[in-house]
Amino acid sequence: MRRQSTATDGQRRATVTDVARRAGVSTATVSRVMNRNYPVAEATRARVEAAMRDLGYVVNAHARALAGASGRTVGIIVSELIDPFYAYIARGVEREAALGGRLCLVCCAQGDPQRELAFVELMHERRADAVIVVGGSVADRGYTSELARRARELDAGGSKLVLCGRPPLGEQAPTAAVEYDNEGGAFAITDHLLMQGHERILYLGGPPKLSTTRDRLAGHRRALELRGVTPDPELTQTGTFSRNFGYRRMAELLQDGPEFTAVFAANDIVAAGAAQALEEAGVRVPEDISLVGYDDIPVAQELRPRLTTVHVPLEEMGRQAVRLAVGGGDEDDWREPTAGALRLGTHIVVRDSVAPRSGRTARM
Repeated sequence: MRRQSTATDGQRRATVTDVARRAGVSTATVSRVMNRNYPVAEATRARVEAAMRDLGYVVNAHARALAGASGRTVGIIVSELIDPFYAYIARGVEREAALGGRLCLVCCAQGDPQRELAFVELMHERRADAVIVVGGSVADRGYTSELARRARELDAGGSKLVLCGRPPLGEQAPTAAVEYDNEGGAFAITDHLLMQGHERILYLGGPPKLSTTRDRLAGHRRALELRGVTPDPELTQTGTFSRNFGYRRMAELLQDGPEFTAVFAANDIVAAGAAQALEEAGVRVPEDISLVGYDDIPVAQELRPRLTTVHVPLEEMGRQAVRLAVGGGDEDDWREPTAGALRLGTHIVVRDSVAPRSGRTARM
């Protein structure tokens, strides 16, 4: 018997018709097995899937889209893949998507708004059930207008754009949103330092134009003002969310910077870099300088002393983003379905890196 040619033969690719012929079923049955949108007997499904494997058949996502079938995928767009903030949110998205039988496609925009828009367009072309954009954004009217337009296009096609941890696009953009109390967390951690007698608090890290940084600084300054402490512009040292920035800038400030008794690092990664610079300079945490972070990622417990920080429910944010867009399968009958927008709380996790203010300050 002549063996069916496949793409691996250097000839034509196997088709749905080839799979149907091999499995002894109709092409409609093959389509139902692939799309999982209609009940198919288990024995039949097994036969079709075996035929697909034998022939090396690969589902053509574009053909499925043209046929009007949902890709049963959820797209997530992050700024950075190795940053735990994004990684834990992505894990929540993936786990919740898997519960609904959906694949999770992760795209990395590397902080480029135009690249982010291109990924939203790609997910639209693939007929993703939801497109989740994660992390803060820079205020730009042109970008916001383009993202709002794509939100309307997704909505018209039965999909949904979900904003996760970023500002809304306005009433004209049909989006869902998962927020967390970013400003409230910054207020609480600053007030914790103030209650320990620290008034010269250095705020370290975070891109100054990013919405995440703006909100954290707003909470920080509000806490200072409510306690009657006048904010000192020299004690706000923005930059990036990286460990390298925390290390480098802290080393510079210890040599030639304003005096401070505590450091509020913009996230735990920045705090780790700052802690290294303090240790190398012979400055003890918390005996000489108190140090806090934000996010409560694993590094916060790995540092010595363990880091006091703000807990953000990162994985839960990812789960809720999927539920807002496509619904979840575990809602209780008495609970109102999740829809529209959701705001999750933050709280302080007190560990070992804060002590009452001593008589010493940095620079030393």
